[in-house]
Amino acid sequence: MTTGVWKQIQIAGKTVDLYEPARPHADRRAALHLHGHGGTTLYENPVYTAELEKHGLWCFCPHGARSWWGKRICSEFDPALSPVSYLIDYLLPALKNNYGLESPRIALTGISMGGQGALRLSYWYPRIFPVVVGIAPAVDYYRWVGQGLGLPLDEMYPTAESARQESATLELHPLNWPRNQYILCDPADTEWIDSSERLISKLRSMGIPYESDLQTSNGGHCWEYFNQVAPQVMKYVADKLEEEAHRL
Repeated sequence: MTTGVWKQIQIAGKTVDLYEPARPHADRRAALHLHGHGGTTLYENPVYTAELEKHGLWCFCPHGARSWWGKRICSEFDPALSPVSYLIDYLLPALKNNYGLESPRIALTGISMGGQGALRLSYWYPRIFPVVVGIAPAVDYYRWVGQGLGLPLDEMYPTAESARQESATLELHPLNWPRNQYILCDPADTEWIDSSERLISKLRSMGIPYESDLQTSNGGHCWEYFNQVAPQVMKYVADKLEEEAHRL
C-alpha cells in the first residue's frame, strides 16, 4: 500500500509531527494525537501509519514535553503558555487556516500521559472534540506528585490532591461530554488499569455513553500493546468522524 509522508513542522514556535496521507479522505479528516510521558509520537510508526493511510486520515502530533497536556504552566513546555492554550489558541487555528481542517473533523487520540490529556481536553471542550480515544490513559497521574521523582508535575501542583482535583475523572460534567469516547487499557498494565476502571465506572454511573476495551492484552504499558490496538483505534476514529459528518 502506498503511504503518505511524515514531516516535522513548526506551529507557533513548537514542533509538530505531521502525516499527510497519499490518499486523503475527500472530506478532510484528521487525528490530533497527544504523546505520552516519554515523548514518543506516531512519527514514522509503521503500524499507525498504515492505519492512518487506510482511512485517509491526516495526523498531527504536537510535542508537549512532560506537560500532562493541562491548563497549568509547565516550564519544560513553555514558561508562559499552557499546553491547552497552545492547542486551542494556536494549533487548531493553524490546522484550519493551513490545512482546511476544523472541528468536528478532528478526533483526539492519546497514549498514556497523552491518553488522559486527550480525554480531559474533550471533557473541557466536548463540542470542539466530539470524538476522543484514550489509549492506556494515565488518569491517576496525581499519584506521581510529591514522590521525589523530580518531575515537572511537582512544579505544576503543590500537592497530589490539587492534581487529583484536575484529573479526568473529576472533570466529567453530567450534561456536557463528548459524544464518542473510547477507552482502552491492557489488563496487564498494573500502573494504570485501575484508574481506567474507575473512570469507566463513573461514566457508567453518570449515564454518559462510552466504549471500552479492557480485555486486549500484549505486555502491559508498552508499544507492543499500543501498536496492537492501532487498527481498532483508527477504525473507531474513522467511523465516528463519519457519523459526526452526517450530524451536520
